[in-house]
Amino acid sequence: MVLAMALIAGCAIGPDYKRPAVAEPPTFRGQETVEAVSFADAPWWEVFQDPILKALIQEALHSNYDVAIAAARVQEARANVGVARSDYFPSLDYSVGAGRSKVGPGILGAPGGPVPNATNFYSASTTMSWELDVWGRIRRLNESARATLLATEDARRAVWLTLVSDLAQAYFELLALDVRLQIARDSTAAYQRTYDLFLDRLNLGVASKLETSRALGALGDAQANIPLIESDIVAKENQISVLVGKAPGPIARGKPMYEQVVVPSVPAGLPSTLLERRPDLRQAEQALVSANARIGVAKAEFFPKLSLTALLGTASPEVSALTSGGATIWAVAGLVSGPLLNAGRTLGTYRAATAQSEQARLQYEQTVLLALREVSDALTRLARLSAAETAQDMAVKALGEAVDHAMDRYRQGLANYFEVLEAQQQLYPAQNTLAQIRQNRLLAYAQLYRALGGGWTLTDAQWQGEAATK
Repeated sequence: MVLAMALIAGCAIGPDYKRPAVAEPPTFRGQETVEAVSFADAPWWEVFQDPILKALIQEALHSNYDVAIAAARVQEARANVGVARSDYFPSLDYSVGAGRSKVGPGILGAPGGPVPNATNFYSASTTMSWELDVWGRIRRLNESARATLLATEDARRAVWLTLVSDLAQAYFELLALDVRLQIARDSTAAYQRTYDLFLDRLNLGVASKLETSRALGALGDAQANIPLIESDIVAKENQISVLVGKAPGPIARGKPMYEQVVVPSVPAGLPSTLLERRPDLRQAEQALVSANARIGVAKAEFFPKLSLTALLGTASPEVSALTSGGATIWAVAGLVSGPLLNAGRTLGTYRAATAQSEQARLQYEQTVLLALREVSDALTRLARLSAAETAQDMAVKALGEAVDHAMDRYRQGLANYFEVLEAQQQLYPAQNTLAQIRQNRLLAYAQLYRALGGGWTLTDAQWQGEAATK
């Protein structure tokens, strides 16, 4: 009666999952106002407007190896759910045997002795066994398996989002290297013109060897940067090729870096919704759900298991007699089993499951804090770098005018070589700094999209669908 009531009630021992309290500030640090909409609501093909970049992302989502590995893990977890679900139902097995022996029965398990004649033995039977889920052990196993499946599905979406962000950042870094290469070539050409001018004046006897040597040194320093940057470009192209899932090779370019779309600030949405948007947070929570369910599995091991078994078949020394009624064999049994003494194994398993659940909870809470930090960092960088780029652009324009004035003054004999070289040596580092700031803005743009859980409203089919090419 007690077992029947337990079955009817459908009880499952162990703690039911409750989401732990986590830090949910009203706004992200760096967020000026509370916003209901979020940058993460937009699909990635609207966030990144470069047609070449969109084509690379589209190809990567189909060919990247991390994506394929994540998909295989989802299939594995889905199969494990089917394995766990099978425990709800009786299992039915069969056996067919045939033998011939000339040995008598032994004593206490020892080998038997000889008999006058050999005998045959044939059998065929089916066996059914079924564990009644009295304490909810099987239900908790299924709960854990389903949570693991959901975690792997969220992990796959996290791989997609990370791939989109990493590929966009690598592409923007490649465009920045193109700009730096052009700056190096322009500075080399400018130093070459300056050196030629100083050399002509030296040959005419109106310039010193010192200024000519200084100009040659600046020229050599600028020339040395070109092969280094070209090497970095090849390495970055190889990195992008691997992300796309193909052999290293050249990468096409779309819009130049300074024409890439990036805005000073974007809506971040509410921190409370970040738990639903970011796939890595959902993955961490499902891992916690799975660990919590395993506590119930371990706890159920303290209680007896109720199993039902049945056997139906035939056995006979003659094959022809297997189908006769006299050869029929059957058995029905119920079994109650449970631990009595196992040197603390059951207790240790329970304590280990509890500790694993605590680890999963702490990991989840830490992941939430890291997510809040990533959003805040990206928001702050995106806002501050806009002002920095404006100021640096003004500096580059002013230094460019200074170089022109210094050259004019030098030609007119109103300035010495030091003024020309000083103006040039201030201009080209300033141009590189401007390119670095612009690159950092683009990187912050891509990082914020990932940090907010971009594309969270997309279905699996939309992530890799043809809509991305529109």
